[in-house]
Amino acid sequence: MTELAASLVLWPDWPDLPSNIGALATTRRGGVSAAPFDDGAGGGGLNLGLHVKDDPAVVGENRARLQALLPGRPAWIAQVHGSDVVDARLVQPGAPVQTGDASTALEPNVICAILTADCLPVLFADLEGKVVGAAHAGWRGLAAGVLGATVARMREQGAGEITAWLGPAIGPDAFEVGPDVLDAFRAALPDGAAEEGFRPYPGREGKYLADMSLLARRMLARDGVTRVHGGNRCTFSERDWFYSYRRDGAGSGRQASLIWRV
Repeated sequence: MTELAASLVLWPDWPDLPSNIGALATTRRGGVSAAPFDDGAGGGGLNLGLHVKDDPAVVGENRARLQALLPGRPAWIAQVHGSDVVDARLVQPGAPVQTGDASTALEPNVICAILTADCLPVLFADLEGKVVGAAHAGWRGLAAGVLGATVARMREQGAGEITAWLGPAIGPDAFEVGPDVLDAFRAALPDGAAEEGFRPYPGREGKYLADMSLLARRMLARDGVTRVHGGNRCTFSERDWFYSYRRDGAGSGRQASLIWRV
């Protein structure tokens, strides 16, 4: 891997990640996409989403640049803001599209991959390095239990204690929501833990600012996962680093978070 390539992705600050597990998150930098999917500074953007009206050939080149950093092909799934978990091994060229919002893998060099542009990407590994997983947690999927479903699948596959990393997502000073979102998390966390993830939006009656990373930590703790890292990068405010659908609308590309065994 070149020094330049290594500088264009994020390497998780994840102190208890097993030594046989690889993980990274991409940024909007280092690709060939033109505006509005560029890097925000006049250069090519590393948009990895095929569904955002970018040139498919350009997205293909961006995905090839990413794959050059990896030991295999990412298992791209069709994300639908739900809680279904896919076996990443089944995601193969020419095979039926796998629909879900998380994937897990046992085999070496099978790469779990999630695309986001404000939603929270969560990467998982068990401490023995046997099972990995990745989840796409928009507020709907997070409230519906996508993280718990991923943890449960990993445990079915033999995972022991699990550690997690929260990737770049819209931050607590930018994610404006209505009472429907608060109600959804009150239902998901009936012990009152949801309340600390919301604060009234100053000057906007009936609106709240939601802290997705905090809510994810509360959901994970409910499922016995307390080794949780990351959650400190904001896609909305860090324009020069990340795509953000809330900020840019239809002009937003997609970045990826990936994890695999070696």
